[in-house]
Amino acid sequence: MKTLRAALAATASVTLLAACSGGTEAGDGKDSQTLTLASVDQGSVEDVVKAFEKANPGVKVRYTTSGADQYQQQIRTQLSSGTAPDVMSVWPGNGNPAATHVLAEPGYLRDLSDRPWAAKLPAATKSVAQYDGKTYNALFGQNGIGAVYNQQALTASGLTAPTTWTELLTFCKDAAARKTPAFALGLQDNWVTQIVQYALVATTVYGPDRDFDQKMQAGQATFADSAWSAAMDKYRTMEKEGCFQKNPLGTNYEASQQLAATGKTLGIVQGNWVIALLKEKNPKGTFTLKPLPADDKADDALMPAAAGAGYGVNAKAKNEELALKWVDFVMSPKGMNLYVKKQGGLPTLPDTGYTVDPSLTELSRFITDDRTVPFMDQLWPNAKVQQTMLSGLQEIFSGQAEPKDVLEAMDADYEAGS
Repeated sequence: MKTLRAALAATASVTLLAACSGGTEAGDGKDSQTLTLASVDQGSVEDVVKAFEKANPGVKVRYTTSGADQYQQQIRTQLSSGTAPDVMSVWPGNGNPAATHVLAEPGYLRDLSDRPWAAKLPAATKSVAQYDGKTYNALFGQNGIGAVYNQQALTASGLTAPTTWTELLTFCKDAAARKTPAFALGLQDNWVTQIVQYALVATTVYGPDRDFDQKMQAGQATFADSAWSAAMDKYRTMEKEGCFQKNPLGTNYEASQQLAATGKTLGIVQGNWVIALLKEKNPKGTFTLKPLPADDKADDALMPAAAGAGYGVNAKAKNEELALKWVDFVMSPKGMNLYVKKQGGLPTLPDTGYTVDPSLTELSRFITDDRTVPFMDQLWPNAKVQQTMLSGLQEIFSGQAEPKDVLEAMDADYEAGS
């Protein structure tokens, strides 16, 4: 998901998610047969590492996984101090501290334009994988944001997934009356705050104006004087109408997954990457991603969809040869399909032979029908805009700020440029 995207994306975060080791610990990488790797792909990188090691006998990948908030704080420090791993998670575009533009501009990333897959990236993906016309990011998967429903919990409730804004509010009230909130929300991890906002903005802002980003870049539009304000109001309305469990600010990402996976809520508003994590917690569960309604015309609905975090190679990698083998493997049909299947995503390259998981049928249809918009932060001029939004949304939920204040602060950061 930026990212959104993830984390945005998205993305993942601290406390219970922070600093989880992926089975082996990061080493110093001095051994020519050892690759060091830092990843935010918790729950999916493990199988890819095993496949890579099998495809390269004698090679050992020493890796760590952590949540997005912690990772973004640490990776710049590691890069500047010369202690970063050979390969690292890098988000598309320019929206967060570990995004392509932010890391490529100071020379932290190796140019990957010579890799065999670089020229094959679709135009939209290539634009956020590049900086100054050169490719720096191996973007292997496309992600989408929406409402992920626990189908068993939904069936047991007797309710139906809503397709309009009015239906959504009724759905939330009915779910609350059954003492099973509609959606889990883990705002303790601040990157999560953007997910519902992006899902609402897709339809509210871009539905009537698909050129909104271009107008922002030309100085012809602002956050504060646009439908971003309406989307933030809808976000607050969802909270007031009981769409989320009690105390979202006291719930972290890990705990929100547990609520949705076990049917304590009917679902969670997240990126498709959460589906793999929900299945780990409930292997018998069925989870489906659908658009989050933001107006009363179902046919107007749009979904945020864009390349998720990929991998960049440290410009000062101790084992560049293995690092390049890793990104090439991840971008191969075998590696890409393994990754996106585990994550519940879609591959960025065509002709990989990938069969779309049923949970992503609607996302795939929205992409095919051109009813998606990029994760908003990927096209912002600097990472500060997103950080201001994330902290501002937490303050809105704690009653310390109003949407207008947050949006005006975002405008100030946007106008500051890159």
